[in-house]
Parts: sequence; C-alpha cells; structure tokens
Amino acid sequence: MSRRLPLLLVATLALVACQKTEEKKVPGPPPTLITVTQAKAGAMEVVEETLGALESELDPKIGAEVAGKVVRMLASSGKTVRKGELLAVIDATDFALQNRADEAERKRTEALLAQQERVVERQQQLVQKGFISQNAADDARAQRDALREQLVAASARGDLSRRSQGKARVVAPFDGTVETAIASAGDYVKVGDPLFQFVSSRKLRAHLPFPESAAPRLKKGQAVILTSPLLPGREIRAAVSDIKPGVSETGRALDVIVDIDNRAGYRPGGTVNAAVIVARREDAVLVPEQSVVLRPAGKVVYAIAEGKAQQRIVEVGAKRGGMVEILKGLPAGTTVALDGAGFLTNNASVVVKEPGKPATAKPAESQSPQHGAEAQPAAQPARK
Repeated sequence: MSRRLPLLLVATLALVACQKTEEKKVPGPPPTLITVTQAKAGAMEVVEETLGALESELDPKIGAEVAGKVVRMLASSGKTVRKGELLAVIDATDFALQNRADEAERKRTEALLAQQERVVERQQQLVQKGFISQNAADDARAQRDALREQLVAASARGDLSRRSQGKARVVAPFDGTVETAIASAGDYVKVGDPLFQFVSSRKLRAHLPFPESAAPRLKKGQAVILTSPLLPGREIRAAVSDIKPGVSETGRALDVIVDIDNRAGYRPGGTVNAAVIVARREDAVLVPEQSVVLRPAGKVVYAIAEGKAQQRIVEVGAKRGGMVEILKGLPAGTTVALDGAGFLTNNASVVVKEPGKPATAKPAESQSPQHGAEAQPAAQPARK
C-alpha cells in the first residue's frame, strides 16, 4: 500500500503538468475571409474634375412689339409652352382701323392708276395721228408712273398695319417655360416693354471653374463627361466650347464653357459634375478602389499567394469609374485582395471565398481537433 502511493502521486503530477502545457498553447489568429480580383491592364482616362453650373442659352425677355393695352394674359409663371402658342393679347383696335384706311387708300390708288393707264394709251394713239404733241403724252406717262409708286407705298402701309395687328398677339418664340409673367391684364405697354421672362432648356451652357494651375492642361475641343445630381447614372458627353482668357476676380478661377444639346433633361440653374479628359493611357495597370488601403507605409495593395497576403506599397494615379491606376509597385495580372482588404496585414493568413459557396473559412492549424478543440470558422466577413 505504501509503495502504490508514490506511484499515484507521480502519475497525478504528470497529468497536471500535461494539462498546464496544453493550457499554455494559445491558438493563432484565424484566417481572414476575402474575395480576390486581378490587376488588369486597360485604358485609363486622366481627367480634371470640377463642379459647375448650368444656364440656358435661350432665356430672352419677350417684349411688346406694339404699343397698347394688354387685354389678356394667357400664360403664367411656370407654364410650359410650345412654339407659336399664344401668351398674351394687346388691344389691336387702332391697328385694325389703320389697316382699313390703308386698304381704302390702296384701292383708290389702284382705281386712279387704271384710269391713267387708259389715258396714256389714248394719248399715245393721238400722238401717232398727230393730234397732240409728244410732250403731252410724256406728261400722261409720268402721272401714270407716279400713281404706280403711290400704289406700292399704299400696299406697304397696308402690310405694315396688318403686321402690327398680328404683333398684338404675343406668341412663344420657341418651346420653353415661362419663368416670370412681368405684365398683367390692363397694363398699357410701350414698344419694347417686357411681358414675360422666357427660358428654354433645349440648349444649355455649363460654366466650369478650374484653378489657374490647370490652365496648361485644358484646351478647346477636349472631351467632357457631365453628370447631374438630378439624374444620377446618366452621362452627357460634350466638348469644351471655349475657355475665357481672364481669371474671375472673385474665385480666381478659369471659366471653361461647354455648350450642351440637352436631351437628358437637365435644368437651367442646376449644378453639374464635370470631368474634362486631358489625357488617355492605353496600358495602365488598374485595380478596384477598395483594393487600395492606407497603411503607415503609405498606400498598399495586398497580393494574394499560397494563402498569404503580401503587402505591396504602390503609387496611384488617376481614378475613374471605381478603378484606380497603379503607376508603380504592382504588375498587371497579380491576384489582389478585394473585399476584406482593409482588414489585412502583411503575411496575414487568408481564405478566398469561392463564388457560390457559403462564407466560411477553414480552421487554423493551431486549432486542429487532435488537441480536443473544435474547428472555428473565425474568418471575418468580406467588406462591401
């Protein structure tokens, strides 16, 4: 009995020592679940970006072309009208009366001219028979010619009064919107007095401010990509129409002008995001923006190989459409981390999520079941 006690004590001590050894084994960090993509070679447009403002190229004040009292206003502020649509009516009674008088004068002159034509014909016959002198016939022809000119003048006055009568009806000069109705029914207006502030969105002009430092890269005719917060996802491609030679006194900026044939539905007075394409590189190395992360060493991309993430310090260039140009530090064709790149460190273990499979990771080697611990899917979810 006394000999079995030391053996039992030794066995107990050995068991306790094994348990303490197993307790000291700390499992390593689990691999991070990521998705991957490849750095690809492709074209990259180098752009200068800014926020501009839109204005209408067609925004006239529609004024009265004749004087008179406004008897009807048929358009109010905000109304959309078509070309030729009636907007207002000015009293045309005086013009109608004047036109009647002009027409009467024209007809009187026509009658006198017809009579004088007959006189000239008879005078010429008498000259041929020797009953009157040639001077008398010449006088008759002169009177006839004078009446012809009087008829022309009377016809012109009739046309003018008829045209003034038509101008009493104010119509829309083109398709557009009445921004402001300035006059009211009952107002007496003179020639040139404004009746409406009219605006059309068919032709727009974008004013794009750029810093002076961008002047060497901007040229007339360069392609421009325009987007509006009003219509997200829709682009208009245009070209630089003009660059004003001076710099604005308030913002110290260049004014780049782009004329737009507005078919997308942009509105005058709104803002527009503009990207002027100043260069294009055909063989750029491109990766998604989320693959580039900021670390103490700078901007890095994690190259994935054999279950490990290798940190690559890169120099980035232009950005466009969610892609970043890599100028230095990464060759095309390299497999890089995509979702989950922000959670990685250099030489971190990774598990690549395959399309169509659940987002679970294999257990780390330090968590092998042979030590009595269950495998844990400790990979972190991919960041979107």
